[in-house]
Amino acid sequence: MVNQSKLNRGLTQGFRIFLGIAIAVYILRGISILTFIPGGVISLLFFMAGFFGFLRYIQRRWWRL
Repeated sequence: MVNQSKLNRGLTQGFRIFLGIAIAVYILRGISILTFIPGGVISLLFFMAGFFGFLRYIQRRWWRL
């Protein structure tokens, strides 16, 4: 098991949560179950997942906490 800092674990968990929710909502909206959710909300979820992924990358490569 790789020893990770608490910050890195939190960023990884945030990335996975936002990405999972975004994919689930995107699929459910595509098959007309969640049609009331606007596309901007889905885009925001994907943006947040990307943001957490970017922060995780920076933390692992440069900050070395």
